[in-house]
Amino acid sequence: MEQSAQLTVVKSNKVVEASYMLTLAEQRVLLACIAQIDSKAILTENYRFEITASGVADLAGLENLTNAYRDLKKATEKLYERSVIIDDPDPDNPQIKQRKTRWISSIDYVPGEGKLVLSFSVGIIPYLSQLSREFTKYKLKHVARFESVYSIRLYELLVQWSSAGEREIEVEWLKRQFQVAEKYDRVVDLKKRVIDPAVEEINQHSNLWVKYGQRKSGRTITHFQFQFGLKDSSKSKSLERKQLTEDEINKQARPGETRAAVIARLTGTSLSEIAKPGESFDQALERKRSLAEVKKKLR
Repeated sequence: MEQSAQLTVVKSNKVVEASYMLTLAEQRVLLACIAQIDSKAILTENYRFEITASGVADLAGLENLTNAYRDLKKATEKLYERSVIIDDPDPDNPQIKQRKTRWISSIDYVPGEGKLVLSFSVGIIPYLSQLSREFTKYKLKHVARFESVYSIRLYELLVQWSSAGEREIEVEWLKRQFQVAEKYDRVVDLKKRVIDPAVEEINQHSNLWVKYGQRKSGRTITHFQFQFGLKDSSKSKSLERKQLTEDEINKQARPGETRAAVIARLTGTSLSEIAKPGESFDQALERKRSLAEVKKKLR
């Protein structure tokens, strides 16, 4: 693998928001492979990705290399059995509501070199390669030191909305996508075991700062409300979205262009980074305003 500081992970937003459960070791193997992909190029099932025990250990800052190859082999064998469920997988065929696919299709073992060679499955390849829109991108080093798999998942969900700096996530949706619905019936346990440790690790080890609140329906907590940004404040300011007046929007609109498309083009923000699945840009903006009002009342 190339130097860890240069490795970049790029995933379709469909995968970022997919339903799956992986251990931390399995996530590290998967991300180490994904970071080797040229996301704009063609990828086939025949393409091979090499990972070494020492490379994964170096990436994660692990000093104890005893049995490192054995642990890598064990994690990869479990990963071979894992699947991922992708909602609304094909925009060109809306009748398909879900797709279930494996992550990897083959593993070659090279124990003498402490190395494994993997291939991705046909079902997952379209969400890792030839990506031109609706994808999430980040440096692998920003999640490499996490000790919780939930930290990686939450980090990706926040980076997906990096231009907004806020994201409201439904509690039940998050439990389904993280596949923890059977483990944490009570929100207090979900916060203690999943959300709080993830927020702490993101703040400690990544390039983001994050804090969160919650929204209730009656006495029931229904949503988590996250605020986040880059720790480098100068970069955070550069990501602030430009505020546009109606006159500016109308003046800059191109023939046949919708209001949402004008806003997205002028602010340099794609709709996928702002809106929830099936939600228009205007709906996302209105929800964001409502969220701000709720926060004011809670202060």
